[in-house]
Amino acid sequence: MTSRIQEMLAGRNDVVDYSAVIKKFPWLVQKDQNCVLSPDSDGLLCGLFVSHYLNWKTRGFYDGKIMVLEKGFNPKDCIFLDMEVFRKGIRSVGQHMVMFNKDRLPGNWNNFDDCFSANNTRGYDAKHNFPQKYPLATIHLLLGTLGSIKKIEIPTTAICPLLYTDGTFKNLFNYPDNCISWLKFLQADRAASPLHTIFFNDHYSIHSLMITLTELFNELRLITGGRRGGDKIKLSNGKGELINFDEKKKSFKRDTLIQAEKFLRLLARKTGWGYAPDNWSWNNLSHFYLKKDTIKPSQGRYDALMSQNPISLAMTSTLGIEYTLDPKSIF
Repeated sequence: MTSRIQEMLAGRNDVVDYSAVIKKFPWLVQKDQNCVLSPDSDGLLCGLFVSHYLNWKTRGFYDGKIMVLEKGFNPKDCIFLDMEVFRKGIRSVGQHMVMFNKDRLPGNWNNFDDCFSANNTRGYDAKHNFPQKYPLATIHLLLGTLGSIKKIEIPTTAICPLLYTDGTFKNLFNYPDNCISWLKFLQADRAASPLHTIFFNDHYSIHSLMITLTELFNELRLITGGRRGGDKIKLSNGKGELINFDEKKKSFKRDTLIQAEKFLRLLARKTGWGYAPDNWSWNNLSHFYLKKDTIKPSQGRYDALMSQNPISLAMTSTLGIEYTLDPKSIF
């Protein structure tokens, strides 16, 4: 395990070696790929970013309970962004805690060989490192990686949404020592990194950042007429049932699509990453039901879970491991 972690650490120090990451996962910077997104603000930002810089096409969405995917494509055709897919041959990028104990890895751990995982790259597991788990968003991983080989401009208007996503701004103040550690790991202290503009800028005071975040919250409320949820596409309800989808037309319902595109255009205006509708599949979609559940963390329960070959998992707290099984072998 140690050698597999160190191959992506610069000089064997606790700093990511982006050239080693790109060598291991060359598709991270290749143009004209297909992707599947998590349907929240982080996933949608990732989709905008890779569409703008690499001409990737978003072919579907996955929330752990349901996947919608453009007809004619299957999971192996796509790169999954903002989730770790536990399958050989399926490429993915994620920032969740998925390793329970680095000293006792399951026999099928190489199912993650095609996954660029923030915590796995640093060798962080739940048993030894849960308080030090990755505190940022997947979009920051993508920015750091592509930004290591390509100039990426971050306008001032992009800083706030890039701090907002996945509650990053909350983590900066709740866990400052951990955030500083990860920013160093991602080489965000390098002036050439696009992460430097986001996290090392002198543009915002604490007060002005609060004002700008308030303005962003108000813009999100306008998208939904005052309701919450303008920053995501809701695929399923608490029972795991498909919602906001027209099964007869094989597409998202009109109101859901209008809301999603309003949010994407808002992000595009602030980041400069143009929203290209032709790069997004909203119609001609198949939908697939999966089985999502939660268990209490322990070595025995984790081992039993991994023997079931889950599609994805995440240790979101010390009290629960969320996971998804694939009873119909969609993957």
